[in-house]
Amino acid sequence: MGRDDRVLDGMNGTDRMGVPYSDQSDTSGRTSLLRARKPIVLTAQRSYLYLHLRPSAFIRGCLLPFVYALVMLLAAVAAPSTAAAAADDLETLEQQAFQAAADRVAPSVVRIETVGGLEQVDGVLFGSGPTTGLVVEPDGYIVSSVFNFLRRPDSILVQLPDGTRKPARLVATDHSRMLVLLKIETDKPLGTPEIATRDQMRVGQWTLAMGRTFEGNRPNLAVGILSALGRIWGKAIQTDAAASPANYGGPLVDLHGRVLGVLTPLSPKPGETVGGLEWYDSGIAFAVPAEDIVRVLPRLKKGEDLHAGLLGIGLPPGDSSTAEPTIVACRPNSPAAKAGVKAGDRIAEIDGRSVTRAAQVKEALGPRYAGETIALAVLREEKRLEFKATLAADLPPYERPMLGLLPMRSISERPAPGVIVRYVYPESGAAKAGLQPGDLVESLDGKPLDDADALRGRITEHEPGDTVALAVRRGQETLKLDVQLGRLPDDIPGEELPAAHAVAESGAEKPAGVGKIEIKIPDVQNDAWAYVPQGYNPAVPHGLVVWLHAPGRVDDEQVLGRWKALCDRGDLILLVPKASDPAKWLPSEESVVARLVENVLGRYHIDRGRVVVHGHEGGAGLAFLVALRHPDAIRAVAAVEPPMVPRPPDADPVHPLSVYLATAEKSPQAAVVRRGVKLLRDMKYPVTLVSLGQEPRYLSAEDLEQLVRWIDTLDRI
Repeated sequence: MGRDDRVLDGMNGTDRMGVPYSDQSDTSGRTSLLRARKPIVLTAQRSYLYLHLRPSAFIRGCLLPFVYALVMLLAAVAAPSTAAAAADDLETLEQQAFQAAADRVAPSVVRIETVGGLEQVDGVLFGSGPTTGLVVEPDGYIVSSVFNFLRRPDSILVQLPDGTRKPARLVATDHSRMLVLLKIETDKPLGTPEIATRDQMRVGQWTLAMGRTFEGNRPNLAVGILSALGRIWGKAIQTDAAASPANYGGPLVDLHGRVLGVLTPLSPKPGETVGGLEWYDSGIAFAVPAEDIVRVLPRLKKGEDLHAGLLGIGLPPGDSSTAEPTIVACRPNSPAAKAGVKAGDRIAEIDGRSVTRAAQVKEALGPRYAGETIALAVLREEKRLEFKATLAADLPPYERPMLGLLPMRSISERPAPGVIVRYVYPESGAAKAGLQPGDLVESLDGKPLDDADALRGRITEHEPGDTVALAVRRGQETLKLDVQLGRLPDDIPGEELPAAHAVAESGAEKPAGVGKIEIKIPDVQNDAWAYVPQGYNPAVPHGLVVWLHAPGRVDDEQVLGRWKALCDRGDLILLVPKASDPAKWLPSEESVVARLVENVLGRYHIDRGRVVVHGHEGGAGLAFLVALRHPDAIRAVAAVEPPMVPRPPDADPVHPLSVYLATAEKSPQAAVVRRGVKLLRDMKYPVTLVSLGQEPRYLSAEDLEQLVRWIDTLDRI
């Protein structure tokens, strides 16, 4: 229904001019009014005049031209005032329709106040204002968004539509859909809404986002349309009606006054405790379908917390809408591994439904809860295998195992099979087994290896302490070595590392941009520049360092002076974005940095395993945001005196993240950094901690040399 169509409250009847209408739908899915033709009825619609005639042959032959001319003359005179009146009628009818729908649901919309609790959750500062809830059963059960309850408030108070205040207790939490179930004691039945089913939802239909957080006897409203179904991997519907903490937990309602869903911040990124807040005031809002809430309500009423169901597989990084559903990693001791699934399997079916893209796997698993069992059919070397796996609420912390070597980097488009050893870590499993620089690792556990990525991927299927069998070519001799996998080291090699690749042939075609170059992308106002070594050779894979400045103006020449020689020697490209306000970075600028990174990745030969976001103070805080929100692009964070170390998602084999942290003993951030180191190590992330001495400062020339050596080891296996 366009905003210039007449809107009525879902009933059939006649309009003010006596023209019948019915509540049906046009192709857009919005409500439209179908008008019956009447003899010589003049109507105004969309600022035009329409003449509906059923004339006789006589009129058609003799009088029609005269009548038509007369009507057109009258219409020309009357059109402005008639169109204006119709527009006024339309606005009035729309307002009446919206208000009628809201009035129908209002008795079940309540105001919720929380008192006490935490001020921050995972580094995010929470306000203490009221929120909204929806009564779902007349005996006092209320659903709300988890938003205000992450703070673990000391007390909860519910204000009913009649002004009565009741204490409430939190019964259970749905961690997958970000909802909570509350219970109040009441001496009379509460009003409950009518629930819309999925088959009653149409993209394009009007929606009302309702809340009850302001003082007064009426709920607050925001109007929009239902813009998408099956969002957030099948868990939510989407609207463009405004959503914010003012109506989180409130209903999303259609024009019939039926509840389509409950508004709550959701994110497509798994494992985010406070995910979805980035959509606040963005023009996009999500609601959990009410039908889904009703389905799990009995479990929530029993006090059962619900969690997203995890399978424990990794899918190809990048665009899941085009990627094949091939399992690139399978977490040890996960439901998938216990069922018999292996890396390299291609998923063909989930619960009998055909799967052809990685996105379909996410859509099939997204709505499922822990404890549910799914049926998988996979193709392994063209053989079809079937498994059943029971999804888990959490997975054992994943820790990347390590052979103990650095591989040589290939500069050939078609390298020979196998992995040439560049460096062996002292005291590692590889060193104890006798592996040496220059050895060619040909196979792992009897299976040939194409390259270093293949070896790295196969190692992720194991855990520290496992033993693997290597076939190694040394000169003309083939050795069989059993290597016990260890843990990634926290320290940085002290000695100079051997060359990472053979000497590249000169004469390779060079890009247009070398030296210091300006980086500009459409719709981005932030200034940015990059330094590309003058000797850049497209055959050589380069690392990328994204340098995010501390608050204050950036001295470009000083930054370039510190990094130029390091980039020239270390096959590194330096990218320097600048904040729109030199005094501070805005959290929203993480997307700007990510776009600049993608620009450089598309222009130069970048080793995706050595893309590092490096920042000082406020820039260090933003570095973490960029890394955690863009795991496909970023492989490491190097943070100097960060103002925060946010809790990352669980470590996984597909998106490995290494962390370098530096602080001084007397720094105000020292305690933050120490807590961050403990948090990350408990979660099995590899963390290198560097002391800057007593007083806070940026990295010295010696520190930068050490940082570049750390970056050079990020492709370790």
